[in-house]
Amino acid sequence: MTRAKNKYVGMWVTADGYIRHELLPNGRYDEARGSKQNAYQGDYLITGDHIDYEDDTGFVADGDFRDDVLYHAGMVLYRERH
Repeated sequence: MTRAKNKYVGMWVTADGYIRHELLPNGRYDEARGSKQNAYQGDYLITGDHIDYEDDTGFVADGDFRDDVLYHAGMVLYRERH
């Protein structure tokens, strides 16, 4: 997947904080689940407000950003603010 800087780089979390997607500026992502860090890792590609994921095992998924919320595989993730 092509790597490009995008406005969605950063941490995205479910409301309960259990699932955390970190979208890195190099086109890679790191997903944590509960206390398990690095549960899934892989590449992502953003086209407009759509994201395509491919983890390092070859599994693919996608999602959409709407109003600064990420809808992905039945999950709703919010941008983490510091």
